[in-house]
Amino acid sequence: MTTLNRILPALTAALLASTPARAADAPPPGDIQGQIERLQSELRALKAQIDEQNQHSSAQQRADAEQQAQIDALADRIERPSATSKAKFGGYGELHYNNLDSKREIDFHRFVLYAGYDFSDGIRFVSEVELEHALAGESKPGEVELEQAYLEFDLPAQQKARGGLFLVPVGILNETHEPTTFYGVERNLVESAIIPTTWWEGGGAIGGPIAGTGLSYDLAVHSGLKLATTGSNAYAIRGGRQKVANAVADDLAYTLRLRYTGIPGLELAGTVQYQADATQALDNEQVSALLTEAHAVFERGPFSARALWAAWNLDGDGPKAVGRDRQDGYYGELGYRIRPTVGLFARYSVADNGGPADATEIRQTDIGINWWPHKDVVLKADYQNQDRAADNDGFNLGIGYRF
Repeated sequence: MTTLNRILPALTAALLASTPARAADAPPPGDIQGQIERLQSELRALKAQIDEQNQHSSAQQRADAEQQAQIDALADRIERPSATSKAKFGGYGELHYNNLDSKREIDFHRFVLYAGYDFSDGIRFVSEVELEHALAGESKPGEVELEQAYLEFDLPAQQKARGGLFLVPVGILNETHEPTTFYGVERNLVESAIIPTTWWEGGGAIGGPIAGTGLSYDLAVHSGLKLATTGSNAYAIRGGRQKVANAVADDLAYTLRLRYTGIPGLELAGTVQYQADATQALDNEQVSALLTEAHAVFERGPFSARALWAAWNLDGDGPKAVGRDRQDGYYGELGYRIRPTVGLFARYSVADNGGPADATEIRQTDIGINWWPHKDVVLKADYQNQDRAADNDGFNLGIGYRF
């Protein structure tokens, strides 16, 4: 625009200056003035066109800049996720109605919330908080429990390390026990009485695949049991869980699991745990505890099968005196989905926690049905027949969910 302002006066002056030298053949003054005015008009039109182009160019530059800013902001969000996108939330719950010889009750057995956070691609936090039996507090039936709270670190070769409070790697249900993942209203007899599901400890663990074998391993060093040494619950396994609440750690426990998943639909696994003194020095002598467990899970199309065996061996005069030096059990289960959303099952379980009574073995048969109206919602019904000193027969109804 500055250039045009210089051109107009200079061009006009040049035309006027050339007029005397060509007076003989010059057009009349009026024609010269008209040419000048026409030229000025054309230059003004050209100036207006250039101004319009400059305005359009500025608008385009602004639009380009805004678009680039949006692209940069999106790229920044992708490269650096917000705190909200790194957080994870979930949970599960189950309501039971038990109509048995021993009781008739409705109980919101478990209400559980998960919370997690990804610090980076290779470091994450996992936690689980549970309210049992709907109401907790002094003289109330329930408890509020922290069942998981650990940091997990990715290592080379797909290995992972954990530190904190985590589920013990044993059995079928202990690490995966949401109600939508198993048949039956109540958890099976063996993975309640012998493997004290849900069972968690505090410590450190490492695990991962063993390359090219279909095998994986888990090795953990963690807090151990503190078995009572007197009373009706003496040396009973389930009552010995400390739940990492000011847990006495005079004696730690060591857990090793090997698992094979090299064939689709098949899992074979075994766990060994050892603790040198499962009473944490409450007994006059050390009571070593050795747990051995093996299980198989097979799923192919609508058919599924599970089998598990577990045994505790407690070494010492105290456990032997009350008949709890060996506590063991096993079960087998068959399931079949008559429709993708409806499954039938039958299970036979045997468990023996020992004790001062002569007959301590429990045999139980369960048959029932699961209906999944949604993959994460289940309704259950089953009948149980229990053979022991005092029978506990009847039926159970349940509803469960996870998200």
